[in-house]
Amino acid sequence: MAARGIPGDRRIWLLVAAIVLVALNQRAPIVTVGPLLDQIRAGTGLSGSGAGVLTMLPVLCFGALAPLAPRLARRYGATTVVGAAMVVLALGLALRSVPALTALFAGTVVVGGAVAVSNVLMPSIVKRDFATRAGLVLGLYAMALSVGAAVAAGVTVPVQDALAAGWRPTLALWLVPAIAAVGLWVLATRGATATAAGPAIEVLPPRRVSLWRDPVAWSVTAFLGFGSIQFYASFAWFPTILVDHGIGEQAAGWLLALMGVTGAVSSMVVPVLATRSRGQGRFVVGIVALYVVSWGGMLTAATAAPALWACLMGVAQGAAISLALTLMVIRARDERRAAELSGMAQTVGYLLAATGPLMLGAVHDLTGGWTVPMVGMVVVLAPMLVAGLAAGRPRLVGATYDPAHG
Repeated sequence: MAARGIPGDRRIWLLVAAIVLVALNQRAPIVTVGPLLDQIRAGTGLSGSGAGVLTMLPVLCFGALAPLAPRLARRYGATTVVGAAMVVLALGLALRSVPALTALFAGTVVVGGAVAVSNVLMPSIVKRDFATRAGLVLGLYAMALSVGAAVAAGVTVPVQDALAAGWRPTLALWLVPAIAAVGLWVLATRGATATAAGPAIEVLPPRRVSLWRDPVAWSVTAFLGFGSIQFYASFAWFPTILVDHGIGEQAAGWLLALMGVTGAVSSMVVPVLATRSRGQGRFVVGIVALYVVSWGGMLTAATAAPALWACLMGVAQGAAISLALTLMVIRARDERRAAELSGMAQTVGYLLAATGPLMLGAVHDLTGGWTVPMVGMVVVLAPMLVAGLAAGRPRLVGATYDPAHG
């Protein structure tokens, strides 16, 4: 991957910067709806169930539209498709701000679809262009995902207050980083040629082996799926659990931000370490142990050390998601396989993830408390551990089947 007229080292880091900026745009426009949800409901007359659908739509799009990404990449090239996805993202953000309820939902679907496609192809691009630096680039990418979400959650309302703007103009502000991502991506990928970072194979060859019958692919998929349930359920309900235990709303919000910050740190570190290890099972054990301790702390002493539980939960969240992204790269023999594995894992993973917050909330409503829901989250860690240990074994997807008969 190269851009004409830019020296080699600067080319590489320009592409890294573009990847980071794309990652910042993959979570922030979605997370920013949450802090404004009460205003959106008041301004549109949206019901509680309608608001739930609005917040769940992007994650459903992540899963439902992920299979399109490898097909588009085979036809047009991964680089071109990611650039087009950023353009579509900007269009979706503009549509979402049009003063009509149908535009809000339509724009949300467009945003979710654009993010779904770029989500799937980024590990493939890292596999192709940064074969010897995959851990570092994946770490930066995963950290940017976490930072984008944390910043969006933390600054949306203060920015709205500072500008004295309504919720639609506030949502529209996220057009700025989206347009910047389009511009930087075009600059970084203009005139693509081979570089020392890796071969530039733009159009992926046709698939010959179905990963849907591959046990390695299923273990990676299951690890991402159960890890995503943990991530989205805890991120959605952690502040509410604290408030119901007597902690103030503002303090709960800051603790959620602390969770995001610690998650960003582990997101950066884990891929670097994991790509240097032959097996990744010990990382899986560590992640599950952190979740067990944090949920156990919330169950037995939520108000005794809430900052500690938030930090442990954040480290586990960031480590789990970044390790799943790393496994998509190191379990694939080439960028084609990485795109297919990413598409499969994210299709199943995010469809599972969409159920996490709903299940946690539903069990809370049925039981009238948080004990049973939190015990349920601990139980979900068992299949996550089993899948993660299987995915952490040093094997490649497709290795157990004859390509001629796949």
